Amino acid sequence: MYAVFEDGSRQYRVQEGDVVKVDYRDAAVGASVEFKRVLLAQRENDTRIGQPVIEGARVVAEVVEHPTTKLYVQHFRRRKNYRRMKGHRQPYTAVRIRTIELPA
Repeated sequence: MYAVFEDGSRQYRVQEGDVVKVDYRDAAVGASVEFKRVLLAQRENDTRIGQPVIEGARVVAEVVEHPTTKLYVQHFRRRKNYRRMKGHRQPYTAVRIRTIELPA
């Protein structure tokens, strides 16, 4: 079984047990997070496509950690004594998908 949900103008295809990095949420590690904008869900031979979302469907996840990765932006022009170094750290929230719930 898998589902496609939308969060922060991005779409994620997930199965139960997957770990996904979503936009930062101010939630403690171990807290539960719900995603209600489920666009598509498939269970064996039953495929449901939302118009635009599936009413009553939700993806329940658990916050695993808040990882960040630092990206470095470097500008260099040879023979001009020009060097610039900037860093950017984007916060994320890693969540583990617990259940995908569909209406009956």
